[in-house]
Amino acid sequence: MQVSKCIGIILLWIAGFVFVLVGVNSNDPYLVPLRGTGNLLLVVASIAVVFVLVHGAAWHGRTRAGKLLVTLWCLPPLAMLAAHGAFEVRKHRVLQTDPVLARSLGQHFVVGYRSFDEVVPLVENGFVAGIYVTRRNIAGRTADVLRAEIATLQARRRTARLPPLMVATDQEGGIVSHLAPPLTRLPALASLAELAPDEQRAKAEEFGRIHGRELASFGINMNFAPVLDLRPVAKHNRLDFNTLINQRAISDDPAKVSAIAGAYIHGLESAGVTATVKHFPGLGRVRADTHHFNADLNAPVGELEATDWRPFRDMLSSTGTRLMVGHVAVNALDPRRPASHSKAVVDGLIRKRWNYQGIVMTDDLVMGAIYQHDVCTAVVEALNAGVDLLLVAYDGLQFYRLFACAADAAARGGLDAAMLHDSETRLRRAALVD
Repeated sequence: MQVSKCIGIILLWIAGFVFVLVGVNSNDPYLVPLRGTGNLLLVVASIAVVFVLVHGAAWHGRTRAGKLLVTLWCLPPLAMLAAHGAFEVRKHRVLQTDPVLARSLGQHFVVGYRSFDEVVPLVENGFVAGIYVTRRNIAGRTADVLRAEIATLQARRRTARLPPLMVATDQEGGIVSHLAPPLTRLPALASLAELAPDEQRAKAEEFGRIHGRELASFGINMNFAPVLDLRPVAKHNRLDFNTLINQRAISDDPAKVSAIAGAYIHGLESAGVTATVKHFPGLGRVRADTHHFNADLNAPVGELEATDWRPFRDMLSSTGTRLMVGHVAVNALDPRRPASHSKAVVDGLIRKRWNYQGIVMTDDLVMGAIYQHDVCTAVVEALNAGVDLLLVAYDGLQFYRLFACAADAAARGGLDAAMLHDSETRLRRAALVD
């Protein structure tokens, strides 16, 4: 009995520290599944444990150790309250940003959201250029509800005399078909790789037309597709839980990727939906999952341009696509930071060497390869590198932190005015800014 009691007390101490840690970090992206009901359960569990400790003589609640244990279990709700308070203070400060600065910086942000009320103030006050919709926005709802929600947000923009919202999603086909159902679930473009060339292009264009037509019917005007990463030759990485590029990449043949992707983009654009090719500089050679870990490319630039980067150059030079830059460092150009906020990659390679003057955006900044490090530095460096759009997709509430980083940098003169001016010109040319 004594042994089981000791084990129980030890487990309570460990669980208490875990609960405190969860409370302190309740705004962390990794804890998104615990928000709402999960947070409520944490509070209820903490109160229940305190009640048992205080009223259960078996736990020696009157001893010093017992009192410390009771105190420990009182901390999780207080830690959560403090974290929530800090979030609300930051949110209030952001929403009080000078309107001119808010719109100037807001044109660079695309944000995901979980509720209509959460995103309305950002949309109608110019804090964002666009929104990102995914399966959470359609779960348990009808297609008409999401369609009406997007239309209402666009109406709010018109009333505020702001540019139309960019409305984006991930509808690649295959395992990444975030709005299917209700949209048609098409196979991945990789399923076309073994067809004859003419049939490849015809089917890929048909897939693009279907996606474009259905997305446009919702009011979605930008698709984060197609994937241009080359299919990995290595075996599946067991630590890759999210990227799963071996299931999403079209082929390991650059020419085949370009042919299929180009046809798909043509079909998508025929319906008025803009494509976004991803994930430059490519995930085909990368073993780490950037949702959680750092990753880099060690190959020489010449080798990458002849292989992994060939589809990107082909699409950027021949279509109206936009470019998504991922969180992989190119060691030959800038080993110290991911491509998504590297001036050597964005301005040096993409803008100057390749002469691409279209829209460049980051992959989701709420990914471990960025968020587990200095995300403020990443935001500032991305803008100063010539990135046009910063994506905050998985956890839209992190927008307030990222926007505050940009606003603080602007206040201290840490943003490159020339880069911002060039970016605004590109956004205006792409009809994302009045």
